Amino acid sequence: MASDDTPSPALRPRRSVLYMPAANERALEKAKTIACDAIIFDLEDAVSPDAKEAARANAVAAVNSGEYGHRELTIRCNGLDTPWGVDDLATAAQTQAAAVVIPKVGSVKYLDEVADRLDRAGANPDMVIWAMIETPSAVFDVRAIAAHWRVATLVMGTNDLARELRAVLNAPGRHPFVQHLATALLAAREAGKVALDGVFNDIKDEAGFRAECVQGCEMGFDGKTLIHPSQVDVANDVWSPSEAAIEHARGLIAAFEAGQAEGKGVVTFDGRMIEHLHVATARRTLAIAEAIAALG
Repeated sequence: MASDDTPSPALRPRRSVLYMPAANERALEKAKTIACDAIIFDLEDAVSPDAKEAARANAVAAVNSGEYGHRELTIRCNGLDTPWGVDDLATAAQTQAAAVVIPKVGSVKYLDEVADRLDRAGANPDMVIWAMIETPSAVFDVRAIAAHWRVATLVMGTNDLARELRAVLNAPGRHPFVQHLATALLAAREAGKVALDGVFNDIKDEAGFRAECVQGCEMGFDGKTLIHPSQVDVANDVWSPSEAAIEHARGLIAAFEAGQAEGKGVVTFDGRMIEHLHVATARRTLAIAEAIAALG
């Protein structure tokens, strides 16, 4: 964590990333008090055609308001193949948003066009792209998409992917999607990028939602995209290191450093041999915990 208490981009908490329909002014106001790590102000699926322009104006006002505290603010634009996409992108480029979220990314060529339009519209060079992986083309090309210079995050769009695949969305254990989720996660890790799990649609099924969060966390995702404020606390809990995990990490590091100082060739902790890779994992656990604590 940086000395000014600002987490590094790689460790910035993104446990809970909440979609907010930008056409709904009451929802945008409420979002200022929700304990999510990031917000996606949505101009796409959650907004009807007749509300697109109003939603765009609302998103700009929200992002530039300075009233959302530590939350990372992004704008999901409509695709460039729609009547609104070009204007969405040009307008978002003029805001203080950390990223534009681009739906249905299918190729590096498309990302190049998005990046070029951002530059021509005068976007801050630090404004990055969150690329949505929600089509077969995106899954097949995900390594190249993840490696794109302006892409910082891959966002799984499991609803659209289910439709494209004709797969059952709520199958036990998400077995129709595990291989596609894993493929995207591998690409993100190879490129050193963030990976966000897809949404869970049944907001009344807290047990099912928690189980899916645990699965996503165990797979290695950095957090989960959410469709309702009621899902935030569970996602934050699942993706936060527990007190037991923090104490274990501290103990492991201390044992390893003591062993190294004594010149031991083999160091054990809790009856298990530990190596540099275990120490690296422990240090990351502590860094994440510190980054979460810095959010207040």
